[in-house]
Amino acid sequence: MKRLLFILALTVSSYSFAQQMVYTPVNPAFGGNTFNYQWLLSSAESQNSFKDPANAREEQTDLERFQENLNNQLLSSLSRNVFSSQLGEELQEGSFNVGDLALEIFESGEGLVINILDTITGEQTQIIVPN
Repeated sequence: MKRLLFILALTVSSYSFAQQMVYTPVNPAFGGNTFNYQWLLSSAESQNSFKDPANAREEQTDLERFQENLNNQLLSSLSRNVFSSQLGEELQEGSFNVGDLALEIFESGEGLVINILDTITGEQTQIIVPN
């Protein structure tokens, strides 16, 4: 019985056909079909559990929005004064606090100097408006 199965296996295997197996990559970056790109990208984004903290917008209260708007208006007013002083109107010298920024304005030999200090981070910027 075993011999009969062995002979049958040999004869059947001699009549079977073989074909060459070819690997085709899926990813278009490695030679795959370019139509797979969007599918791969959406699949990767759906599996990504990490969130970009820069994209996360925090809900602000009305008071916080008002404070931010007021700070922006004051800084805008200051920048308008700097530009108008360049055209001939005088900007007041002195020290000012605008929100988290400390401004110091004074006249020097180089021109009008504006020092801006962020009191939270300690970053400093200096603007010099020439005479």
